[in-house]
Amino acid sequence: MSLVDAAHGRSDSTSAADPSAPPAGGLRRVRQRVGAYVALTKPQVIELLLVTTIPAMFLAARTIPSPWLILATLAGGSMAAGSANALNCVIDADIDKVMNRTKRRPLVRDSVPRRNALVFGLVLGAGSFVMLYFTVNLLAALLAIATILFYIFVYTLGLKRRTAQNVVWGGAAGCMPVVIGWAAVTGTVQWPAFVMFGVIFFWTPPHTWALGMKYREDYERAGVPMLPVVATAEHVARQIVIYSWVMVAWTLLLLPVTSWLYASFAVLAGAWFLFYAHSLQRQVRRGVETKPMALFHRSNTYLMIVFVALAVDSAIGLPTLGLPF
Repeated sequence: MSLVDAAHGRSDSTSAADPSAPPAGGLRRVRQRVGAYVALTKPQVIELLLVTTIPAMFLAARTIPSPWLILATLAGGSMAAGSANALNCVIDADIDKVMNRTKRRPLVRDSVPRRNALVFGLVLGAGSFVMLYFTVNLLAALLAIATILFYIFVYTLGLKRRTAQNVVWGGAAGCMPVVIGWAAVTGTVQWPAFVMFGVIFFWTPPHTWALGMKYREDYERAGVPMLPVVATAEHVARQIVIYSWVMVAWTLLLLPVTSWLYASFAVLAGAWFLFYAHSLQRQVRRGVETKPMALFHRSNTYLMIVFVALAVDSAIGLPTLGLPF
């Protein structure tokens, strides 16, 4: 908001000096409208695309891929993610209105007409296919479209409001950027891509359930059966610990195609995250005030550490461990 205000101030002075300049209020409205459409894409969610896609491409190439290929893949992938998120906002506008966490989204505030948001999401999806098809390859383009369809029809329309396992199976959509990144480099999908997919798959429940513990009343009011809504806090904490252990163990499946550098960071970051997952479980068992958002934020840091280590390891090209498993 401060950036909009600053631009508005500069426009006032320009308008006074140049009568032909557009009114400051008009410029501000344009900025706000553009900002509303950008908000529909949930840019903070697209950050996951950047954190995971680039390392997947580095691992696939076992070096630094073509900068043009990286930019094209990120552009097409960002459009696909933005499409899925915008369409999700259209479908979930009714529950977004009753949740404090989402009540400032563009459709709730009527910043964007519902029909415009639908068209915007569809255009982004079509654009992502065209972008990836002509600049990357057909497989990456098809995977991007499959991800959009899965997120909308399987997760948003099928699972989200019906089962507490919504983020477990629906979270598969968020795992696809690594597969798209691998396909962009190799034109195929091989087992390391599925391993990276699994890392994010098992990371998603602890990440999302921690958020659900914090905003339990929000989800309950909206009628979304997130696990923290339908289960006890002790059960949720236990599930978070279980998935966290599986996630950390799964990261080690990449050791045959990585070096000691990745292995060191995977083990240390995993131990660090498991410490906090168990800490949350102890807080619940003791009946003291829980701090699930601490785990939520640390889950983002953990994922970044693991995938950045993967990218650096691949870029340097150290000898792989090649473990026989």
